[in-house]
Amino acid sequence: MLDQAQRILKDVFGYDAFRGNQGAIIERVGSGGDALVLMPTGGGKSLCYQVPALLREGLAVVVSPLIALMDDQVATLEELGVAAVALNSTLGAEEQRDIAERVRRGEIKMLYLAPERLVQPRMLAFLQRLDIALFAIDEAHCVSQWGHDFRPEYMQLGQLAELFPEVPRIALTATADKRTREEIVQRLHLENAERFLSSFDRRNIFYRIVPKEQPRKQLLGFLAERRGDAGIVYCMSRKKVDDLAAFLTEQGFPALPYHAGLPNELRAFHQKRFLNEEGLIMVATIAFGMGIDKPNVRFVAHLDLPKSLEAYYQETGRAGRDGLPADAWMAYGLQDVIFLKQMLNNSEGDERHKRVEQHKLDAMLALCEETRCRRQALLAYFDEELPRPCGHCDNCVDGVQTWDATEPARQALSAIYRSGQRYGVGHLVDVLLGRDNDKVRGLGHQHLSVFGVGKALSEGEWRSLFRQLVARGLADVDLEGFGGLRLSDSCRPLLRGEVTLELRRDLSSKAPKPASSAASQLVRSEERETWEALRTLRRKLAEEHSVPPYVIFPDATLLEMLRSQPASLADMARISGVGARKLERYGQAFLEVLQGTVEVVRSPADLRHELVTLARAGMTPAQIARQLDCSEKNVYTLLAEAIGKQQLSLEQALDLPEDLLGEIQEAFLDGEGELPPVADVAPLFAGRVPEQVLFCVRAALQAEFEL
Repeated sequence: MLDQAQRILKDVFGYDAFRGNQGAIIERVGSGGDALVLMPTGGGKSLCYQVPALLREGLAVVVSPLIALMDDQVATLEELGVAAVALNSTLGAEEQRDIAERVRRGEIKMLYLAPERLVQPRMLAFLQRLDIALFAIDEAHCVSQWGHDFRPEYMQLGQLAELFPEVPRIALTATADKRTREEIVQRLHLENAERFLSSFDRRNIFYRIVPKEQPRKQLLGFLAERRGDAGIVYCMSRKKVDDLAAFLTEQGFPALPYHAGLPNELRAFHQKRFLNEEGLIMVATIAFGMGIDKPNVRFVAHLDLPKSLEAYYQETGRAGRDGLPADAWMAYGLQDVIFLKQMLNNSEGDERHKRVEQHKLDAMLALCEETRCRRQALLAYFDEELPRPCGHCDNCVDGVQTWDATEPARQALSAIYRSGQRYGVGHLVDVLLGRDNDKVRGLGHQHLSVFGVGKALSEGEWRSLFRQLVARGLADVDLEGFGGLRLSDSCRPLLRGEVTLELRRDLSSKAPKPASSAASQLVRSEERETWEALRTLRRKLAEEHSVPPYVIFPDATLLEMLRSQPASLADMARISGVGARKLERYGQAFLEVLQGTVEVVRSPADLRHELVTLARAGMTPAQIARQLDCSEKNVYTLLAEAIGKQQLSLEQALDLPEDLLGEIQEAFLDGEGELPPVADVAPLFAGRVPEQVLFCVRAALQAEFEL
């Protein structure tokens, strides 16, 4: 059976060999056995049910929680020549009937369904009349009531064991601790399933965590060497997401907001743009990410602390799914800790649940303050041992300086105690540094024995020390007392002089800039022109076939083409990710680009995409015209089109004085019914405003009317 599976892997998917547990999983399910698969994002989970589906007779049914994920996988399979469909709520009644008829006739090999649709009695009865090859339950951790992705419908999927006793079932997830794994087994009745637990190690991801000082400035520094790369930036609040997306766009980094407060249609539109366009940054809350299949996300950044290591692992795991180098970057500070503790304190869970969540937060804080290899610490949390430091995280590469903080820590704890265990870090630092300000004097704290004892350390060093005391549980946040600090029981041995304390020394923000990561240097400068030509061809083909670019070929395949320089279709067939169908459809076109026998002309869509990016970066129409080597008139026409499609705001496209803009808008709005044509308004502004500007203003007004 494995020989046949290998042939399918090469002929259909274009890969030479299975990775890790894939072969064993495929053999198990292909021969009719059940399986529980825990595999990190980017580990190749989908092949674990797609290959057995092609090995076995009948229809494979895939349960997926998100429409976007279904559509993405169906598009990918269709490009590979596999008959696949998704039956979901976006389809009309006639389309659904047509799919059902095609399934009955045996024309469909893979059927994607949401869990709530699958468990409907009518759907189950329909499937019982068919020859079913297997059931694949993706994102199986959604069955866990303890997880933030809980979906009640998943709990009803256990009935598949009784209704289809002879059909193999495979449950897959990228994130599940031991407790969640047991819950999956119990609720889905997978007691006889073979368990396949892959390593949690995402070796291609470089982990870096920095103390939060000026987060926006720090983020811009991180992004500077990643211009043109796709990435995700996570923030805790919706307002922060909106503000940061606008800020990044103003700074020349095209960014979109995504959170649960946006209208469904706008969220879907932003998600579609992120999947289909190159180099976009999604600024998001945790509402974004599950099931996002975009393989060439080159970085995930956190401007706020995740609630747990599970969340951190899952979110950072959305980078580098293609196996190429990727970055996980986070800025973290004491304010994050206070905010999360307040959230936990105000949550509706019982005390037991709050204790569990507190332990998870403590583990997250421990990773942030870790002085050893971060990857070793992260994997240890998931009960996996990495024998040696990874050499691929900030602690391994930069080294960590530690210092004996025993005496300063006692002084800090004493300042907390003597000031009444009710003040925040700012005031405590003022006391330790001996600052004679109004607040200190008003409270009489200049008379405390600790006043001025800490002048040997800087303000930044004291703030770092307080943060680490809280992270280590030696001091706690008084949530009832407006976030002031108080002593915790565990600090007593330190105060009594029974133990010493080593803390990490934060690198100064003025320290030398860390070396560029492998992810930011993916394509060498001498390769850039050919790389962009390959990406332009890929985007052109993607538009023709109405699929995201990575469905044509992922970045990993393009990079291998670039480096191996195939001279013939036979050479091209040996490149990972080039299967028989794609070789036949696209092989010659990519070969011609590599050999320089054809010049890839930018399509109108490429031009539009670049124009929108440049306008968002703050370029004027004249500058854009020079950059794109086209007339200013063409630029204005495309700007008006982009404004009409709400890809650009009027403010991003034009820099008009506010009073003049108001005058133009009033001229268009002066009357009843539809907006007048530009020709009617133009004489009013002859010699003052180019006619093309009026087209842009009219497009913005028209877009408002259509909302």
